[in-house]
Order: sequence, then C-alpha cells, then structure tokens
Amino acid sequence: MRQTVFAAPAERGELYRMRRAHAAAAKRFWVSASGPEVWGWQGRTLGRRAGDCRLRTVCAGVGKAGGRLWEGTATADTHVPRSVPRPRLRGVPDWTSPDVAYRAELTEYVSGQPVTSGAPALDQDIALPDSWWSELKSAFGTLAAVPTDRESVRQNRVDRNFRRFLGIDPIRIGETTTGHADLHRANLTRAALVLLDRENGGMVPAGYDLGLLHAYSPAAPATAARIRRAFGHALDTDAGRTGELIALGQLLQACFRGVRPHLAPLVARQAEYLTGTPVPTP
Repeated sequence: MRQTVFAAPAERGELYRMRRAHAAAAKRFWVSASGPEVWGWQGRTLGRRAGDCRLRTVCAGVGKAGGRLWEGTATADTHVPRSVPRPRLRGVPDWTSPDVAYRAELTEYVSGQPVTSGAPALDQDIALPDSWWSELKSAFGTLAAVPTDRESVRQNRVDRNFRRFLGIDPIRIGETTTGHADLHRANLTRAALVLLDRENGGMVPAGYDLGLLHAYSPAAPATAARIRRAFGHALDTDAGRTGELIALGQLLQACFRGVRPHLAPLVARQAEYLTGTPVPTP
C-alpha cells in the first residue's frame, strides 16, 4: 500500500516550484511566511502561517484550474453565514506561469488548537464540554440551510465504490444537505469552535458529515458514543444510515489509496456492523 499522499512532492523540481509560488504569494500580500509547511493532496497545496494570517497556495495545470479544491474556500466565505464559525478570507489572487495556474488564499489565522493535531482520527477519548457539542450542532443546522449547487458527493462515485469497498450493492443518494464534506477533528478547534478547511464543502448525503466524524473515532469509544447521542436524530434514520455508509465507503477507498491506511481495519469494522456483510479484501 502506498504511503500517505498528504506530503511534500518527492520530485525536487516540484518542491521548489511550489515554494517559489508560495513566496511569490507572500510578496503579493506583503506578508512574511514563517510557520511550518503544511502540504495538501499530492503536493498540490502548500500552507504556512504568516503573522496573524494563514497563506495557502493551490496549483493546477493551465486549463485545469477550478473545481472544489480551487474555488471552495472563496465560495464558502461568500455564501456561508458568519454564524458558522470559520476563518475569514482576506484575499484570493490568481496567476499563471506557462504550464501551471496558481491561486493564493490569505485567511485569518486561528489560534485555537484543533481537537487533534495533524491526524484526523482520535487514538483516545477526549473530553469536550456540552457547550462545544451544542455549538457544533448549531453550526450544522445553519450550514445545512445554505443553498448550493456544488456536489461534494456524487452518485457515480457511490455506484463505482460500493461493491468494491463495502461488498454491497450501491445505494441511491436520496436526502441531501449542505455540508463540510471533510469533517474530522483536525478540522475542528477544541475551544471556541471553528470549522477549518472548508474547500470541499457542498451538497452531501444526509448523515455524511456525521458519519465521517464517527468513522474517525473507532479507537475512542466514549467519544464515538457521544456523537451517536448528540446526533442520533440524524444518523439513526434511513437517510442518515445511507449517508454514513457512503462516508465509510469513501473513507475506505482513501485508505486503500494510501491516505491514512491504518484506519482501514477500524472503518471496515463499522461498515460490517452496519451492513452485516464482510468488507472485501482489496
């Protein structure tokens, strides 16, 4: 199985190209980047702290710029109400080289610590106050009502992945809602709740976000149970179960592609509990 793809590019030329682009973006904004490098999917994004801001650069081949990774942060900043706690966007310039398009995003820096640092999964139970869960429930309710035509989860991915990764026939997406689409505790701050990394947001199956949040908690049974208590009204329905299964299927696909592969056995166990069917061996 491949190693994680959330890492700096292995090819030195690509590494230096992204660092140069990030430095160029810092000059555009008149900021100085000093924090540690945070690399995204396959080295396509690079983020660093820059004073009271966070500066991230995104790259794509010329003619291929666009889509959720490219537009998501700006779209969320424009359309999601301020009552959903999130970093404010301060600027989004685009530019191109002969072969590569770039976008820079300058957002306010969030000083609050994520519930987990770096990894999205809990390896032990963590105590969060009732007020934190109430804030999360309120944020979900507000986010769900935001109109959007962006599909973060598509039926064709369900059709393609269910038999391969869950061992069951594909389920039709029915009830949908606007969601975060990458909900885990590295994207949630511990105190004064803030939702981070919103670029994947859009229309998701009901129960999908909560299913992801629960799926990242298999090694923390008390916290997993707390999720079920807080959001059972959404998860313990036919639509919620569908959304949770879709989340589990996509998370298993990511595990088998090399993204957090250590989670695969724990995610498979939850999938088998819900379906009563053994998860296929990849």
